[in-house]
Amino acid sequence: MSTIHLPLAAARTLHLAAQGLLRPPRRKATPADLMAAIRRMALLQIDTIHVVARSPYLVLFSRLGDYPNQWLDQALADGELFEYWAHEACFVPTEDYPLLRHRMLDPAAMGWKYSTEWMAKHHDAIAAMLEHIRANGPVRSADFERTDGKGGGWWGWKPEKRHLEVLFTAGRLMVSERRNFQRVYDLAERVLPGWDDVSLPSFEAVQHELLRRSAGALGVVRADWLADYYRLRRGRYAEVLHGLVDTGELVPVKVEGWSADAYVTAELAPLLEDAAEGRLASTVSTLLSPFDPVVWDRKRAATLFGFDYRLECYTPAAKRRYGYFVLPLLSRGRLVGRLDAKAHRAQGVFEVKALHIEDGVKLTQRLATDLRAALARCAAWHGTPQVVIKQAPDGWAAALSPEPAVELA
Repeated sequence: MSTIHLPLAAARTLHLAAQGLLRPPRRKATPADLMAAIRRMALLQIDTIHVVARSPYLVLFSRLGDYPNQWLDQALADGELFEYWAHEACFVPTEDYPLLRHRMLDPAAMGWKYSTEWMAKHHDAIAAMLEHIRANGPVRSADFERTDGKGGGWWGWKPEKRHLEVLFTAGRLMVSERRNFQRVYDLAERVLPGWDDVSLPSFEAVQHELLRRSAGALGVVRADWLADYYRLRRGRYAEVLHGLVDTGELVPVKVEGWSADAYVTAELAPLLEDAAEGRLASTVSTLLSPFDPVVWDRKRAATLFGFDYRLECYTPAAKRRYGYFVLPLLSRGRLVGRLDAKAHRAQGVFEVKALHIEDGVKLTQRLATDLRAALARCAAWHGTPQVVIKQAPDGWAAALSPEPAVELA
């Protein structure tokens, strides 16, 4: 069988298909759709910034459309999901717990997320905390009063918060639920009763499966992209991809403009011919979270979409190019721009502080219609239906505003 040659646009389309961004939702979402979306992505990264909806909720909105945020909270509380360090802190389907268990058994390899020195220095206090939880039930960090007047960051956490986090990284505690997005910690054996490390697959088998999951979530994959998805050790993974070709799980392709070998997952193989011939295209227009898998790997986003994306919320304000929490704009298979947004929930206003359009993107009637609708849907889902565009290139604010401008106090 000859190798299929794909235009770059086709590779983007297949990647978006793997990510659940090929077609807009055709019906109201259900809780089962939420879990299916997470399983498709394999991971749902967690971040606490909430100038707009917190990232995990926004990532799901991009795929599901309007849905209640409580569904994600309930899936965690019901044990369908668990939290752990995957790409970073992530919600992960509970059936994948064995794939991350080896990390818990070797927490010292987890870098800043765990401190052997802290565990040794505070051994008695940590043991007492475990006994407190065993006797009295789950706890939050907020249940412990701060007495030293300090705060902020890992090294500024109160001791009890650090105790909870090292125990979480070591797998002794798990997150049983979130209350107002605050972690609630309980003993792992109560959150996941019945688990026994006797049934743990070998480290080598787990690493191979994580690479398989990464390939499946990406849809179109190269060896240099594999390690990032689960933050595996960077290495030479060409042999792994060749092995997945041999088992029929990947199909080799050549992508226009790439010297690197590329592969498409077998699940997407039925779409290959239509994608290559331009008969398949993404019709989704939506706002993406900065922590969406489509953009979280800066090099991959640049290679696939020609989109150089960097989150600037940790950059001093004077040095930011685009804004504090900038959302990429996906429209019909292209990343066409980005906007710095804030949801003013009390006022019902979705503020676009600044809209930036990528070089070469022209303002057409179809693009304006798509983006105006995407912005209106996202604003309505936030409970902030009035859209205010403060700054935009010439003509774009008028084109994307659904109604006369609203002044913010």
